[in-house]
Formats: sequence, structure tokens, C-alpha cells
Amino acid sequence: MSAEISSLLLALGIFSVGFISIGPNILAIIGTSMERGRDAGVKLALGVGSGSAVWATCTVAGLTALITAYAGIVTLLKIFGAAYLMWLAYKAFRSAATPSHSHKPKAARGKNLYLQGIAIQLTNPKAALQWIAIVGIGLGNEAPLWVGFALILIATTLSLAVHVLYAVTFSTAPVVVAYQKARRWIDGSLGLFFTFAAYKIATYRQ
Repeated sequence: MSAEISSLLLALGIFSVGFISIGPNILAIIGTSMERGRDAGVKLALGVGSGSAVWATCTVAGLTALITAYAGIVTLLKIFGAAYLMWLAYKAFRSAATPSHSHKPKAARGKNLYLQGIAIQLTNPKAALQWIAIVGIGLGNEAPLWVGFALILIATTLSLAVHVLYAVTFSTAPVVVAYQKARRWIDGSLGLFFTFAAYKIATYRQ
């Protein structure tokens, strides 16, 4: 496997980790789907996915130019990626320690849920940190242009698909009940996973 493909897969792996770390975007989709139904949740999810496309394009374009000018910044970005995963681990452990009755997602209000979804994602600090970490791992100073395009295209497609899947899944009552019962165990397991992933990223050699 070529170095470019390996780095791209690693970057997409970091991106996918974001889907199992519950942030404001996913909480809004879950809450909206539970309270307002599947259609409302899907509209919000499509907006969040579109917001991911904006983050992907802007971050890949901006950081690729920076990496080209300053090759040594790749090492700093890799450290940032590991720190981002440790932050996710902290949030997961903190969530695991929070009782379920204090962990109820709120539904999005208003009519234009698609635009609200875009706004939620564009103002999501987790998305900003995530994309800096992704580009730091997936794009080296010698990465060809197609790697950046592939990262944007695949990440956008995954974002749209997975956020819609959240909306569809959490509009189903049995799933909501099962998640609430298992949430603290899931979050604790994710904390351990993120800690291990941070170690792997920190010791990764391109």
C-alpha cells in the first residue's frame, strides 16, 4: 500500500472517530429526531453533512498551502491530532460519569432545519479541531492534489450518510431506550479507545 493511500485511510479513520464522539451536531440530530420525528431529523442531518463539506474544503485548501510552505508543521499537526483524541477521551469519560437524566439532547427549533444544520456544524468547535487533526495526519508536504480531493469527497459522503443514519435510527423508540441504558458503558469504552488512538497517532511515522 502506498504512503498516500495509507495516510488517506488514517485521516478518514480520524474523521470516522468523530461520528462516535457525541458533539453538538449529533446531539441536535438525536434530539430533533426523538422529539420532532424522522423527517425533521433527516433535514437537520443533511444540513450538518453540508456543513462538513464546507469545513473539509476550507481546511484542506488552507492547511495544504501552509504545509507546502512549512513542511515542519506536519509534526506539530500530528501532535495536535493526538491531543484532539485525548480531548475526546476526556469528554467520553466525563460523559460516562454523568447520570442519564442529566444527558438529554435538545431538539432544534424553527422551520428551516437544513440551514440550521449547516449553522450548527459551521459553529461547532469540535468540527474545527477535528479537521485540523485530519489534515495534519492525512496530508504531508508531498501529498499529491488528488489526496486532498479524495479526502473532501469521501468525508463529505460519509458525513451525509452517517448523520442521516443517526436521524433515522434515533427516530425509533426502542433504539432510544436501549441507548439510554447502555450510554455510560459505551462512553467509558470510547474513552479507552480514544486514549489508545491518541497513542497510535502520536507514534505514527509517515
